Amino acid sequence: MAETGLKQVLIAGGGIGGLAAALACARQGVPVQLLERAAQLSEVGAGIQIGPNVTRILKAWGLGDALAQVAAFPKRLQARDARTGQVLGRLRLGERAQALYGAPYATIHRADLQGLLYDAAKAAGVDVRLGQTVQGWRETAEGLAVTTAQELVAGVAQQRGESAAKEPPLMADVLIGADGVWSAVRQQLLGDGPARFTGHLAYRALVAQADLPTHLRSDQVTVWMGPRLHVVHYPVRGGEWLNLVAIVHGDKPAQADAWDAAGHAQALMQALGAVSGVVGQDLHERLASVPSWRQWALHDRAPMTAAREMAQGRVALLGDAAHPMRPYLAQGAGMAIEDAQVLAQCLAQGSGSVVQRLQAYAEQRWARNARVQARAIRNGRIFHATGPVAMGRNLSMRLMGERLMDVPWLYGEEMK
Repeated sequence: MAETGLKQVLIAGGGIGGLAAALACARQGVPVQLLERAAQLSEVGAGIQIGPNVTRILKAWGLGDALAQVAAFPKRLQARDARTGQVLGRLRLGERAQALYGAPYATIHRADLQGLLYDAAKAAGVDVRLGQTVQGWRETAEGLAVTTAQELVAGVAQQRGESAAKEPPLMADVLIGADGVWSAVRQQLLGDGPARFTGHLAYRALVAQADLPTHLRSDQVTVWMGPRLHVVHYPVRGGEWLNLVAIVHGDKPAQADAWDAAGHAQALMQALGAVSGVVGQDLHERLASVPSWRQWALHDRAPMTAAREMAQGRVALLGDAAHPMRPYLAQGAGMAIEDAQVLAQCLAQGSGSVVQRLQAYAEQRWARNARVQARAIRNGRIFHATGPVAMGRNLSMRLMGERLMDVPWLYGEEMK
């Protein structure tokens, strides 16, 4: 038994949140087993932004050098009007972020961050099992008996008289649901139904910077704001690739839970309306330079209202399973990594029962996550504003610029 008094912590989900939690726990001496439904980790997803609040944690975990090998570190964030191309405001990143917050602002491909965390977790001794899906659990005198999809399949085969043998359930002191927006762990814990469709569709693409004309290459984050839409692009993979994401309003697709569906350029251009047709404008050229798009429908949940939405008994939620949020504050991955750090700290405490430790985790995290969820929703309304609201946005950004665009409460040392 480890000094923490825990025999086994089981994490469902091998995305960024699950891997971060596994690594953080292993670093604290907490025994961890991670189950991921995918048979192998693949290059799924898009670029993501990670602010100083996140890179600070990664550096504390000893991943600063590894991050520097795969990420880009933009010098500034720039906001522009999607219709006119006018620069509305700038936020210095680079040295300013390092000086103010003690850590850099980075942009990285999701698969690169996932790979970095996976390698570190394996090196820390985490038992990672691919091709296994957590389906549910039941309380026993010894702890939690966790059922996997493979166990259920074997059980059905046994009932049919076939040769597959039913494996016993996995035993754990704690179960952490880090299984994403469509979390099965969440549904057994809270039973609150599926995440809600936001009415927004995201189109994403990666383009090699070497394939772009010089004036379209970029080493900064740029956000284009327009009526019922916005586009963001920034460098990833050491600056060699440019990640582009265009978010528009649209109807819920037939396969609403698909993360990596093909996106049609014609549908995107139609949704962008007049913005896409401003010939000669930087934005138009960038969009036209993309050979293919991938699409996904954005889903979220209302901001959290209580700690019980993150933990009950021996089961807790983390990342998108707990608080799926809109990407308009660029903190989905960030909040999952913060969750992971606090979870590990709480579990590693030698005193207090398992239930008390998980309750402490939820109490420390739910309000901050709720604040980020709410701010992301608000930012989306501002980004996509029309009429007088858009005019007010543009004027405010031109007048206040950096003071308006920075978020010290988010990036600062204290996670409040």
